[in-house]
Formats: sequence, structure tokens, C-alpha cells
Amino acid sequence: MKVPIEFTVNGASRRAEVEPMKRLLDVLREDLALTGTKEGCGEGECGSCSVRMNGELVNSCLVPALHASGAQIETVEGLADSSTLHRLQRAFLECGGAQCGICTPGMLMAATQLLAQNPHPSLEDIREGLAGNLCRCTGFTRIFESVAAAAALEAHAR
Repeated sequence: MKVPIEFTVNGASRRAEVEPMKRLLDVLREDLALTGTKEGCGEGECGSCSVRMNGELVNSCLVPALHASGAQIETVEGLADSSTLHRLQRAFLECGGAQCGICTPGMLMAATQLLAQNPHPSLEDIREGLAGNLCRCTGFTRIFESVAAAAALEAHAR
């Protein structure tokens, strides 16, 4: 039996009919065609499926869709503004923080969460803020540099 849920995704009201234990990850990808959020492990260990739910970073592979009813969800698709990339997306491109692309959406969402809480993070803050996300390609240095560059862009823009 499917259950209707309503929530806001990237600022837009959305509705879906879901099986009671369907994961938020699957609703985003399959029902809403928001395929930027990736499944890496399906166990909440890698962070590839990270999204912001009500202002908190969550692993969407662990969230039953029914728990998202009434929630505010932010995915990687919501970072860019029309044709303008978000400063984190630009920094990941310019600094080489993205490789194969599986971890990148989750890294971007974790970095968004970090910068929302701490606009001027130290390298240690960045490492801690991204600790729940795994990358098998870059060795993390370029990812950390990308987040630091995005933070510097914001500081410079002010």
C-alpha cells in the first residue's frame, strides 16, 4: 500500500506516493528524477547520498521516505542558481576536487553544511566536517583544498 507524502525539495513543494519503507534516496532518484544524489554503500557509511533535511546533514539511504514528510530537503541539484554554479561547485571544478563523481554530491552537501555552520573553517574543521564522506579517487587533499577555496571566495565576496 502506498502512502502520500508532501515535502519541499530545493525550495519546491513536491508530492510522492511511496511504499512505507522506501528510502528517501530512492524517492529522490526514482520518483523525483533528482539523480545527483548517489548511492555508494546503502549502509550510511560513505556519505555519497548526503542531503540536508531540515538544515541537518543526513544519509538519505538511511531515511525512510515517510520520515521526510513535511520536511525541507536540499539536494546537490539545489546548489546551483539557474546557470550559475554554487561557489563550492566552482571550487571543486577549479581545484580538481571531483574525480569519478560518485562521492562529489555528498561531499558538496557536507561542505555546504560545514560552511553554513562555520564560514571560515580551518583545515582541521574541513577534515572533521567531511569525515562522514569517503572518496576512493582523490586522497582528499584536493577536496579539502576545494572547500577552503570556496570559503575564501565567500570571504572575498563580502
